[in-house]
Amino acid sequence: MSGGVDSAVAAARMLDAGHEVVGVHLALAQSAATLRESARGCCTIEDAGDARRVADRLGIPFYVWDMAERFREDVVEDFVSEYAAGRTPNPCLRCNEKIKFAALLDKALALGFDAVATGHYAQVVEVTDPAVPGGLRRELRRAVDPAKDQSYVLGVLDADQLARSFFPLGDSTKPQIREEAAARGFSVAKKPDSHDICFIADGDTRGWLAGRLGERPGPIVDVDGTVLGEHGGAHGYTVGQRRGLGLKVPAADGSPRYVVSTDTRTNTVVVGPEELLGVDVIEGDHLRWCGPVPVGEQRVGAQVRAHGQEIPATALVEGGDGIPGRVRVHLDERVRGVAPGQSVVLYAGTRVVGSATIAATGSRGAAVD
Repeated sequence: MSGGVDSAVAAARMLDAGHEVVGVHLALAQSAATLRESARGCCTIEDAGDARRVADRLGIPFYVWDMAERFREDVVEDFVSEYAAGRTPNPCLRCNEKIKFAALLDKALALGFDAVATGHYAQVVEVTDPAVPGGLRRELRRAVDPAKDQSYVLGVLDADQLARSFFPLGDSTKPQIREEAAARGFSVAKKPDSHDICFIADGDTRGWLAGRLGERPGPIVDVDGTVLGEHGGAHGYTVGQRRGLGLKVPAADGSPRYVVSTDTRTNTVVVGPEELLGVDVIEGDHLRWCGPVPVGEQRVGAQVRAHGQEIPATALVEGGDGIPGRVRVHLDERVRGVAPGQSVVLYAGTRVVGSATIAATGSRGAAVD
């Protein structure tokens, strides 16, 4: 229970469904603020208090579990090291993989609980599958509300984690959840949503990274190597970025420039025209499957951002027999601003097939970088 409206209603619905429910708030900040400084922040003392008041109203036990150190190691430090290596990570996927459905679930199981329920907008559906023990398999599917669907950030869950997960909000829209919270008398019914990235409350990712990695001035160059300006550290830029470049030399045709690549080894940021951003081939590693592993070439939908468009594609899983797995995804159309470190989540209709961390991108007929 984060202290927000979604997890409050999720707890209430699980209770209504006849489950024995215990509320748990995760203390993820090592120095939690007393009050929220913005809608981006979370895990404050205020949030813990809001969660406790909901639990009291529901009449369920409530605990605060300190996972700040684990969150720091598995999410925050991973985020820093990925940017330092020139990649663009998604900390929400890492938090779901390492904290909410690993550390939290492991502790819950050790204490005798059966499953974890959260306020994510997604659906779990049981389907008949004679190949699995018991003949039933749980599938992760998109939420009914496309505007709030969070199946993308849950694409890192494997079949075992999915078997012990509940998402009771997946059949509702956000306005319906707020109306239900108000009807139940929850004080959080109108509380603003928190936004990514939760541990960077002011939203200044580049400034936050500079505080961790330091200022490292280096050149901003065009694709021919001509120096156009200077930056404070290549780790503060990501593919597709347009704003904040501070270029003093305009393009010959006056068109805007975008970051097309970064190299943290040489501390160089390369910019170019918009047409250089499009890719239609993605290679991914760190494969995570929500169910059966795809065999051979499979037609899928591919999504590379939490609220991005799903693109028709063909995926082929490579590796196995001791060889680290990779997936190669051929998109039916080019997509802009795809960077290594981001995640690609694969769908079969509304079902989440699995996910991979993007290792390289390119175009058909050209080398993949």
